[in-house]
Amino acid sequence: MEHEKEHALHSPGYGIYILVWVGLVVFTGLTIAVAGVNLKEFTVTTALLIAGVKSLLVLFYFMHLKYEPILFKLMISVCLITFVIFIVLTFFDILFR
Repeated sequence: MEHEKEHALHSPGYGIYILVWVGLVVFTGLTIAVAGVNLKEFTVTTALLIAGVKSLLVLFYFMHLKYEPILFKLMISVCLITFVIFIVLTFFDILFR
């Protein structure tokens, strides 16, 4: 019960959710625009960077990670860093074939 009250105090309101939603829509449009532009090998990298920013917006605002204790933030960070390492290693494997 106390945990619910703690989260209710940290609710940012509808305005911030609308701004984050608009940001997600803008980044989605940017992803589509990047796919249409011929950036050669940087197309996938740019799309992944935009997707990473979008995922951080969802994590921090819609999943309320912004208001969680530092331990949760650390665990999520370790998981994301591990994921990025595997993606980079996969790109290197494809690059040097």
